[in-house]
Amino acid sequence: MTQVLARKWRPRSFTELVGQEHVVRALSNALEQQRLHHAYLFTGTRGVGKTTLARILAKALNCETGVTAAPCGKCTACSEIDAGRFVDLIELDAASNTQVDNMRELLENALYAPTSGRYKVYIIDEVHMLSRSAFNAMLKTLEEPPGHVKFILATTDPQKIPVTVLSRCLQFGLKQIPPQQIRDRLTEVLAAENVPADAGSVALIARAAEGSLRDALSLLDQAIAHGGGKLDEVSTRAMLGAVDRTYLYTILRALAVQDGPALVTAATQMAERSLSFESALQELASLLHRLALAQVVPQTIADDDPDVAAIRELAQVFAAEDLQLYYQIAAQGRAEIGLAPDEHAGFMMTLLRMLAFAPASAVPAAMTAPSAAPPRAAASTATYAAAPAPAVVAPSAWTELVGRLGLSAMANQLALRCEMTQRTEEMIELRISAADERLFDKPHRDKLSAALRKVLGAKLKVVFTAGEVAGVSPKAITDRKAEQRQAAAVAEIREDPFVRELIEDFDGSLEENSIKPK
Repeated sequence: MTQVLARKWRPRSFTELVGQEHVVRALSNALEQQRLHHAYLFTGTRGVGKTTLARILAKALNCETGVTAAPCGKCTACSEIDAGRFVDLIELDAASNTQVDNMRELLENALYAPTSGRYKVYIIDEVHMLSRSAFNAMLKTLEEPPGHVKFILATTDPQKIPVTVLSRCLQFGLKQIPPQQIRDRLTEVLAAENVPADAGSVALIARAAEGSLRDALSLLDQAIAHGGGKLDEVSTRAMLGAVDRTYLYTILRALAVQDGPALVTAATQMAERSLSFESALQELASLLHRLALAQVVPQTIADDDPDVAAIRELAQVFAAEDLQLYYQIAAQGRAEIGLAPDEHAGFMMTLLRMLAFAPASAVPAAMTAPSAAPPRAAASTATYAAAPAPAVVAPSAWTELVGRLGLSAMANQLALRCEMTQRTEEMIELRISAADERLFDKPHRDKLSAALRKVLGAKLKVVFTAGEVAGVSPKAITDRKAEQRQAAAVAEIREDPFVRELIEDFDGSLEENSIKPK
């Protein structure tokens, strides 16, 4: 029977591991110098190599050639560990064996000398799933372990492990594997398996794996089966449910020229093909991230990347702050899509939000559609009128300007609550929400207008409007950052192992109002 790729291509030595060079280097040095610890803890997300690394370490400790960073892979110990039948390698899935009785039985057996190996090695996967009593039972052995016993713990959630256990382990954090390294590994596997494949399909699988090489190999197996023994981009996209990036490029080009009808048409065409709009938002956010990266570090986009031409083209179209804004809107839209009447509506509203919040000054002159021209300024130097919500100029721009005005009292409060919706050399348009209209008294407006003319020129026209706002005024941004800092502080306290232990042991609760950000 054919072996699945994830098992067939599982690394059997340190040199075959992908993306964990920092851990391999540390363990290799320790083995070569015979500086061995009695307990190791490997942390990281799924599929990055925690249990694989644990088995390689078990071979390094028990290889018949001696304790080495390069186990032979041929002796009885190495062969039996690879085959999963080495009697002195005991693997326990903590998710299925959470009770203290299982742990006590395991620890009692640990007192006996190894049957055939140099060390008796215990690999405990998802160790954070053990009960508190099981951890307490383990603690005594971790404090005074027999010389012939090595513990290798693995977990995806180290925050749930008691600090008393953590402090007795040598910890190594395994990182998610970059897509480029996954692509290279998949290319090697495909060549060895004699499977025809195009670069686009390999790149799709590498991205879909989200840093997990095991997931990438499993997806590769599925893609080969789906493609009838070969990989092509159309078949792979269909299998993954991935959105054809042509639609996303169309959306971004339409956004660049503020072409609302083109955005609606693209979304409608996607709906007609029954594409996943949640996946589309995920792909759109990923694409925006790559565009931002291409602007700052162009060499990160490889020449053989199937998207390289489109990414380099679009990276020149948008300003850096625009990409940040659109990325935030895409990520927020994906989080909220479950609350929408349906996915199509949620996706469409996210695109319209990008269109509504797009800085008017961000549209390049060469790409500006005729309908995107800003309206003419009002004739008076300071007017006050209600108007529909226009596009919002980048909030980095207005906040910086307010800081230069030197305003105080109510005039400053007015400036902090305004959003700059239009700006040219001759005119600035400021909008405030209807809830803050009380600040629109003429003396306050006159002071703000005078301060702006002092900084930007005596002939500047200032237009005030009231109505719907985008939530990007200096005060709104400051308030939002304060809320985020508070939420982060609460989350940090909640996840603190000592606090969690107090709450669990004494049935306590957390008074969030008493927590103050640093």
